[in-house]
Amino acid sequence: MPFFLAGRSPPTNRMPFELNLRYATPLTPIADFDEVLVEFLRLVGYLPPSDDGRAGDGPVGESIAYRLVKDCLLRDPARAWYAEELAVVLKTPKSSVYRHINKLKSLDLLEEVGGAQDGKGRKGYRIRYGNLARAWDFTEANAQNALKRYRETVNHVQTLAESWSAQRLAEPAAPVKASKAKGGGR
Repeated sequence: MPFFLAGRSPPTNRMPFELNLRYATPLTPIADFDEVLVEFLRLVGYLPPSDDGRAGDGPVGESIAYRLVKDCLLRDPARAWYAEELAVVLKTPKSSVYRHINKLKSLDLLEEVGGAQDGKGRKGYRIRYGNLARAWDFTEANAQNALKRYRETVNHVQTLAESWSAQRLAEPAAPVKASKAKGGGR
C-alpha cells in the first residue's frame, strides 16, 4: 500500500507504480518460453512466489493471471482487449479480470485504449506500445524515478539524523545517580 503524506495524495488519473525489485540472474540461458515468462512475472511481483510450480488452486500455467498475459496480451500485443472479452476467454468473472489488469497497470506494462469504434466508449487494454520490450522501457524509467525519490528521502533522513545527533551531543549530560541497594547483602 503506498504511503502519502498528510495533505498530499496520489495523482487522480494514475495508479500507484509498484514493482518488486530483486537482484536476479538474467534468464537468457533458458530457452523455454513458459519457464522464462513465469519466472519473470514472479520476479516483478505479478505472480506470487512459489516453490511448487502452483499459483492459487492449480498449476501456475493454468492460472488466470498467467493465461491473461500469455494467451491474450502476448499472443497479440497490439490488440486492445475488453474486460468482457477477457472474462469470456479466461472463463472467469470480470472482477477477477480487473484485479489482474490493475496489477499489470501498476507495473506500467498495460495501457488503456479507447473503444469508441464500437460506439460504447469502453476501454480496451493492451501491452503498452504493443511491445513488451518497449513497455518495459516505461516501467524501467518509473523504477529509476522511484529510486531517485528514495535517494532524496535517504539523504534527507541522513541530514536530519546528523542534526538531531548534534543537538543531543550539545546538550549537557544529565547527572547519573548511583543507586543504593536497600537491604544489601553484607
